[in-house]
Amino acid sequence: MSNFQLLAPSMYEIPKTEGMRVPGLLIANEFLLNDLSIDEPLNQLRNVAHLPGIVGYSIAMPDMHWGYGFPIGGVAAFDADEGVISPGGVGYDINCGVRLAIIPISFKNLNSQTKHQLINQIFHNVPSGVGHGHKKGKALTDSDYEQIAKKGARWSVEQGYGFEKDLQHIESYGVIEGANVDAVSQEAKERGRVQLGTIGSGNHFAEIGEISTILLPEIATAWEVEKGMTYILIHSGSRGFGHQVCQDTLNTFIKKGFHKDLPDKQLVCAPLKSAEGKEYFQAMATAANYAFNNRQQILHAVREACREVLSVNPEEIRLIYDVCHNIAKFEMHPVKGAMRKLCVHRKGATRAYGKGAKELSPLFQGTGQPVLVPGDMGRASYLMVGLGNELTWCSSCHGAGRARSPHQSLKEWKGRDPIKYMQSIGVEVVAASTRTIVEEMPDAYKDVDKVVEAVQDASLANMVAKLRPYMVVKG
Repeated sequence: MSNFQLLAPSMYEIPKTEGMRVPGLLIANEFLLNDLSIDEPLNQLRNVAHLPGIVGYSIAMPDMHWGYGFPIGGVAAFDADEGVISPGGVGYDINCGVRLAIIPISFKNLNSQTKHQLINQIFHNVPSGVGHGHKKGKALTDSDYEQIAKKGARWSVEQGYGFEKDLQHIESYGVIEGANVDAVSQEAKERGRVQLGTIGSGNHFAEIGEISTILLPEIATAWEVEKGMTYILIHSGSRGFGHQVCQDTLNTFIKKGFHKDLPDKQLVCAPLKSAEGKEYFQAMATAANYAFNNRQQILHAVREACREVLSVNPEEIRLIYDVCHNIAKFEMHPVKGAMRKLCVHRKGATRAYGKGAKELSPLFQGTGQPVLVPGDMGRASYLMVGLGNELTWCSSCHGAGRARSPHQSLKEWKGRDPIKYMQSIGVEVVAASTRTIVEEMPDAYKDVDKVVEAVQDASLANMVAKLRPYMVVKG
């Protein structure tokens, strides 16, 4: 690391080596630079810099860790005419993302019995676990899929899952343009038919807690976020539907030899203007719109749980924002003084536009975009506001980032009771599988405080509020 050049606080340029078309850009503070697991994702960052048409930097966020092809926490932008699109730069869980909503009740007014009833009602309302979908209810038809692809989250609102005003609080209004369900395999559609409104497994969750600290009062006031309020944080994506879209595309791309001459087969990609590249974008956008609907329907089920347990009108539970963190999107950005159309890949990274960005709804043009940073289920998460840093293509981190793999966490916690431990630190966890809880224990993650400090020091986003979890539903 001695040859890294400090460009700004917590922002380092990694020089080009043989084959790299652009330098690397690492967002990290001294604490994170001492992480012994940093070498593998940094090698992946260098590999991404080999891809045709890449512009600016190959970027890694402070929550970076090893991923498929691209590091998780990776950002890369490609020229719309000469660049490529890579499934590994999006990830298997297309449009995995987070949404934050506020319940109009002071958290301290919830007694222990009410908290227990609420989290168990959410667990009852929202299916969770590997492969789990709704056991009852109507499965999606091919016509439904066509409408989801076309309308995004608006489709669920029209079906009664939420409210029109929710759409103003979702990235890109809850729809990625250019989706086409005809680009999606029958197997993907079968896997997704009963999974809308479900959490899944792994690091996905629904969480209830308290707004513990206000760090930027002016922005918090503009968003009507107050200390002591009760929040809901939802983390899920496109489930088996998106996973199959990714796998189908990887199979096609590798069969066609698109991985040749790349430093890593997992970086396999197709030119954006090729038939294969266009088809993947259409399928990916369809899966992204499925994911927007998934989180919309999960929030509806959580609102219903709050109505049943807390007697709160669902419309009073305000959605603050919903962000993608596994996506490729066409955006306009300045490159060497001229605006260019780029395909920005964010894998484990969040869009973070600043004040005045026309891509934002009018609600947020005066403040900048809300950025949601879940930490772990025992310590904290953060609400931030984007600053529109163009060195990172207006991107920020997406979470704390793993400090150890799920397998390592299982070894670390062997013979110990994770549920009792979580209770000892004041957190009630319910899950479809105890194994998932063990894999997701707080010490499996980096210290989110250090991650968001690096993001703020590098001027990517500023901290608005700190969130403290107390009740968690896991897969």
